Amino acid sequence: MNDIDAWVWWLVGAVALGIPLVVTAMPEFGMLAVGALVAAGAAGLGFGIVVQVLTFVTVSVALIAVVRPIAARHSSGRPYLPTGIDALKGRQAVVLERVDGSGGRVKLAGEIWSARALDTARAYDVGQEVDVVDIEGATAIVI
Repeated sequence: MNDIDAWVWWLVGAVALGIPLVVTAMPEFGMLAVGALVAAGAAGLGFGIVVQVLTFVTVSVALIAVVRPIAARHSSGRPYLPTGIDALKGRQAVVLERVDGSGGRVKLAGEIWSARALDTARAYDVGQEVDVVDIEGATAIVI
């Protein structure tokens, strides 16, 4: 195998490692593919097979050792952004019709919701602000 063939084989290896990266979404394959690309560069510059393999191993291991922990730290630190009914829990609403243990109406996030008091012995009058503690179906549970 001459020097021209060596860099072509490294490029084929890089592409072959890129395929599982796309299919499995495992970033380690991408790091190995980058190692193969750097080894192809070493082969293109005329270095022998031992240097090419050492370059591949060194670059791949360095990328996995350095980039992987950084990526893991960033992916686990994503903020929780509540959506749907989870986003309504903890918000304030204004009572439109008296709310007690059996029902009533509130204006919550610009919409009119049926509501029920969490404490069945408590009642909230029109215009009073209440806090939403839960959503059960289409009913806001308030305190």
